[in-house]
Amino acid sequence: MACETMRKPNQTLSERKAEVKAIITFTDELIRKNKVKVVVDSKTGAIVFVGMTPQERGGVSDACTYRQIMATGSTLAKIAIASAERLAGRAVNRQALSSGTHSHDGGRTWSTHKH
Repeated sequence: MACETMRKPNQTLSERKAEVKAIITFTDELIRKNKVKVVVDSKTGAIVFVGMTPQERGGVSDACTYRQIMATGSTLAKIAIASAERLAGRAVNRQALSSGTHSHDGGRTWSTHKH
C-alpha cells in the first residue's frame, strides 16, 4: 500500500505497516463514535474524512483510509461511507482516488494539485 512506503526517518517498513494499521483502526473508531465525518464529492466521487488532525492522520491519505476500511473496517464505518455516498448522489470513484483528488477543507473544495 502506498501509504506504507511514506516512512519517517529510521522507521522500518514493518514499523510503518503497524503504524498505518493503528491509524486506520483509530479512524474507524472515530467514525463509529461520530467524531469523524465522511464526505464524498458529488462531482468527482473523491472522499475525505473530516475531523482528524494531521498528527492523528500520520501521513495516511484519505484514499488509503478508504481502501483499508472497505477491506477490513467495521460495519458501522462502512455504513457511514455508504451514507456519504447517498448524500453525494454517487459512489466513491476509484479513478478519483488513484488520481489523488482530495480536499484540505472538509470537502468544500477538491484538488489534485496538478496544473
